[in-house]
Amino acid sequence: MIDREKVGIVTGAGAGIGRAIASRLAADGVRVALVDIALQGIEELARELDPRGESVVAIRADVGSESEVDACVADVVSRFGRLDILVNNAGISPKKADGTKATLVEISLAEWEHVLRVNLTSTFLMCKATIPHIVQQVGGSIVSISSSAALDGGVLAATHYAASKGAVSAMTRTLAKELAPRGVRVNAVAPGRVATGMAKLSSPERNRAALDRIPLGRFAEPNEVADAVAYLISDRASYVTGITLNVSGGYVPG
Repeated sequence: MIDREKVGIVTGAGAGIGRAIASRLAADGVRVALVDIALQGIEELARELDPRGESVVAIRADVGSESEVDACVADVVSRFGRLDILVNNAGISPKKADGTKATLVEISLAEWEHVLRVNLTSTFLMCKATIPHIVQQVGGSIVSISSSAALDGGVLAATHYAASKGAVSAMTRTLAKELAPRGVRVNAVAPGRVATGMAKLSSPERNRAALDRIPLGRFAEPNEVADAVAYLISDRASYVTGITLNVSGGYVPG
């Protein structure tokens, strides 16, 4: 159960996993700020979830920019008067033109830095901006989207993606200990392959290879990842902090 007075931010909310998470939180009664660098997707979702515009708002922001993150968070607090939940979902996983992953020596410094900025620096910036507000509430929660690639490297994940997601999981463990005395829980979810637009960036051969390694025999649906996030945010997980919840269909055991 999630307190219906709570306010949450979901980054990368315009499509895929982020859209599913935002929709689930709104269905659970959370007032939600949809944040994405692409405005059209979050505006459409906001109208779908809340035609009256009272409990769901779309805010365009580059979550790798400190000034835009700070302005975004200030806007949310100004609109809703509080902030209880942060879901760090924004992320990218670039592929080569043929849909295969780049080896480390094929990755340029510019691409490396771009992936870490979107996947990892954004998590740092969003946490830094929101924590002063979240600690003012009872039962605040931060959930970041990691990846099965953080746990085993993966057959589809390039080095920069795996490194960024591994760092998200490490950051989650440290931040959980840092914020536990202040009543804020910090967790991560590590999806395996999910049936989203990002999966389509990989070649069919790579996707088949990934599918062959999933014991449940299919990719996850975005709502299944959203269910895991909703659990970690809810009171049912009131004694859970510092974990990366493996949601990979058995792809990564343990």
